[in-house]
Amino acid sequence: MSYLVLARKYRPRNFSEMVGQSHVVQALSNALGTQRLHHAYLFTGTRGVGKTTISRILAKSLNCLGADGQGGITATPCGVCQACTDIDSGRFVDYTELDAASNRGVDEIAQLLEQAVYKPVVGRFKVFMIDEVHMLTNTAFNAMLKTLEEPPEYLKFVLATTDPQKVPATVLSRCLQFNLRPMAPETILEHLVQVLRAENIESEPQALRLLARAARGSMRDALSLTDQAIAFGSGQLQEASVRQMLGSVDRSYVFQLLDALARGDGKSVVETSEVLRLNGLSAASTLEEMATVLQRMAVLQAVPGMDAGDDAADPEVAATARLAQTMPADETQLLYSLCLHGRAELGLAPDDYAALTMVLLRLLAFKPPGAMTAAAAQGGAVEPPKKPQPESVPASAVAARPVAASVAPPALVRPPVAAPPVRQNLEENRPSALVQRAPTAPDFVASREPLPWEDALPMPASALPAAPAPPPAPAPVAAPVLPPAAALVTNSPLGDVWTALVNRMVAAETIGALARELALQSELRTQADGVWTLRVERESLNQAAAREKLQLALQAVLQDSGQAPTLVVELGPVGDSPARRNAAAAQERQRLAEETIQNDPFVQDMMRDWGARIVPGSIKPLAPVAGKPI
Repeated sequence: MSYLVLARKYRPRNFSEMVGQSHVVQALSNALGTQRLHHAYLFTGTRGVGKTTISRILAKSLNCLGADGQGGITATPCGVCQACTDIDSGRFVDYTELDAASNRGVDEIAQLLEQAVYKPVVGRFKVFMIDEVHMLTNTAFNAMLKTLEEPPEYLKFVLATTDPQKVPATVLSRCLQFNLRPMAPETILEHLVQVLRAENIESEPQALRLLARAARGSMRDALSLTDQAIAFGSGQLQEASVRQMLGSVDRSYVFQLLDALARGDGKSVVETSEVLRLNGLSAASTLEEMATVLQRMAVLQAVPGMDAGDDAADPEVAATARLAQTMPADETQLLYSLCLHGRAELGLAPDDYAALTMVLLRLLAFKPPGAMTAAAAQGGAVEPPKKPQPESVPASAVAARPVAASVAPPALVRPPVAAPPVRQNLEENRPSALVQRAPTAPDFVASREPLPWEDALPMPASALPAAPAPPPAPAPVAAPVLPPAAALVTNSPLGDVWTALVNRMVAAETIGALARELALQSELRTQADGVWTLRVERESLNQAAAREKLQLALQAVLQDSGQAPTLVVELGPVGDSPARRNAAAAQERQRLAEETIQNDPFVQDMMRDWGARIVPGSIKPLAPVAGKPI
């Protein structure tokens, strides 16, 4: 007698033997018990979860005659009558299974539907089971719609698919849909124990756990892997042989890697990775096992005392709990994310094990601040990267910068004064301002958008709101006020020359982009022997291409004077640059514009008599005269 594989030998014969699909079994059992039967059923789910098995059990429940031949529709088919035995053996004339993957055309569906007009031959119902129904063509779907919607009372449709998204909505709306879920590893493990006990095969619990995890929710896959493991182990299921057959990584390596990562021991990480390579273990499986352990560690860290879905008898639970207490929670989350992304990078690297080593080293390189960085007892521990220290500023540079006095900013609202009769219009050359009415006249606070070159400059005192009056006692300590841009400019004769030249080049558009920024942000320090020395604060501006473009533009401007200077750029603090001078000039124009608007009698009358207020930021100075600094 030929050998029957475990997946077929232990296929459930009734609903009570179904494993892991209690929600579907309960619905169908209640429907059969109350005789509330639908004419079309759709079973969806991944491979090996019981779609075809439930279809056969449902067909037996509809056609079972009972052991005495007097039975009717039942949720517990007898399994011994002619209808039950014929359906189990695949020779029941009124039960038709069609594989839509190989019979997907309209002709095959039309041939099947031709049988619908004939009543059952020996059974109570005629059952059409179409497997992988999503493989049918659109024409085939359209051909079966009318019969599927209003079939004869003796006809039942059972459809099964692993991809319900490809089934047309017109078909879904005509069916009663049941989603069969992937099975948990614990459920598969329990069923494997019963099957092997019935087969009188010895097995180790850890070997069955490996098979249950490798099945990924499919009971058929679990039984097929068990058949393979029995043949591989000569009738025995041992952890070492099963792990070798599956090519999975021993969890002890995973715990070694995670322990070394928690201690920051780079030497142990690299050595363990080399052992994995020598043993021929899968790099993808290593990262997958690490992600699984890290996920359970994260659950234990977030909810202490929770089992995180682990089997209480699993010896790896204690090791997982120990690592969860050793590794910080933020580092666990980071390692989990890096392991997931690392699996996608394995195919891009020339060598899987080199990619695995890089992923593991990346786990060390990106340890969060405050994570455990103690090295192992052996050498080779990897310290996390230190934060760069800010560059020290020379004392001479600090002394060169003037310090603004710690004084409160002047009040921006002036008291109303006697004014002549209200005028209708402002003078044409007065800066524009937006004035609107308000119930009350609150204190005026001037605000505006910063100019492009003022990002790195302190806020001027004129743009700060008025400070509240300090209490009488004790005397408060005045907070330091940032100086305006004008206070940061140290005017010098060389600065006058350089600013005039830069403004000429900018107005003529002979320089642009990075060369323009180099010219605006630099300070002319010396002019000696045809060499002009510029100083900038940011190293990103000191680029060869920018220096060359600026030098060519400068030589073109000075060609009438017969000068052809060579530019040399150095790094250091800058006190007088065209950008600072332009910023100071712009701030001065803004201050004058605000004073002009505030002192205007018409504006004061509107604020006093009509409760108007100046919208912050609406005061804009007039454009500068052509030829002057912007």
